[in-house]
Amino acid sequence: MSSIFLSNEILIFLFLQTTIYTLLLISFIYSITILRDWDFKKSTALQYKLEKRSYLVILIISFSLFIKILLFFYFIFSIDNLSHFVVGAMCAAGIFSLEYGEISLFLKLTNLFFIGIWFVLNSLDLKRKDYKYTKIKLLLFIFIFICLTFEYILDFKFLLNIPLNKAVECCSVIFETSSISSKIPFGLVNSSLILIFYILFVLIVILNIQKKSILLLFFNILFVYISYFAVTYFFSTYIYELPTHQCPFCMLQSEYYFIGYFIWSALFLGLFFSICSVVFYRNNSLDIYKFYKLSLIFTTIFVFLVTFFVLKYYVVNGVFL
Repeated sequence: MSSIFLSNEILIFLFLQTTIYTLLLISFIYSITILRDWDFKKSTALQYKLEKRSYLVILIISFSLFIKILLFFYFIFSIDNLSHFVVGAMCAAGIFSLEYGEISLFLKLTNLFFIGIWFVLNSLDLKRKDYKYTKIKLLLFIFIFICLTFEYILDFKFLLNIPLNKAVECCSVIFETSSISSKIPFGLVNSSLILIFYILFVLIVILNIQKKSILLLFFNILFVYISYFAVTYFFSTYIYELPTHQCPFCMLQSEYYFIGYFIWSALFLGLFFSICSVVFYRNNSLDIYKFYKLSLIFTTIFVFLVTFFVLKYYVVNGVFL
């Protein structure tokens, strides 16, 4: 029997995933029919019918995509709990290292960005009386649905191929301390990695104040890339208070008060709102400055959280790891 049936969390996840996908499939079909005949300039009975139908479809899409965001966190939680059934796995790291695991996680994260953009576009459309963005957001939804279809298929491929009696690598092997220099990009060591981490943060603050959206997005992407390695190979050791324990997933567990969810969410949201500042740059209907503020707020929260654990350890123990 596959390990997929050994976890209540995985069964609940798949049930919810299938239910939401069914709702999105129905919405996808209706979206195509709406787009095919939509013309707001016409005052016909058909157009009136399409406007009423679009309201219901958008409501279903909004609900479904919101649940998809929550399901992402439940998915991570479920995979982490699945480590109790998989030989050798101490956390989600070992399971995501299996076939389809990393690509499934990456696709889910990418889809979250698109879903977020859709919600911003939808809120913009709801403020208008001329349905100016209805066709655009339905087209975006169709693209998102195609991406979610690939995600749905990958979920089953990933979960059904998780072995029961074959040991997987644990995080101590995947993020092995003896080979850190080969895993940190550009041949950096921890000291230079952390220096670049804080320099990039200062640059992001300056660019945010100056409202340089393109440069801000570029350095935010670079910051996220560097932050992954900084958290994994430096800051995580202070969260675990163990110099040999380096893992981006264990901090998601209850032993560490689920702090990883807050750390990674803050980093993700900082990048997301930076993307919004570029995507909606020329839209006069939105307060574009709020995206700069939100990007800076969440990026600062992320930096504060990871720095807090370093300072806390030093204050308590009087030394650095």
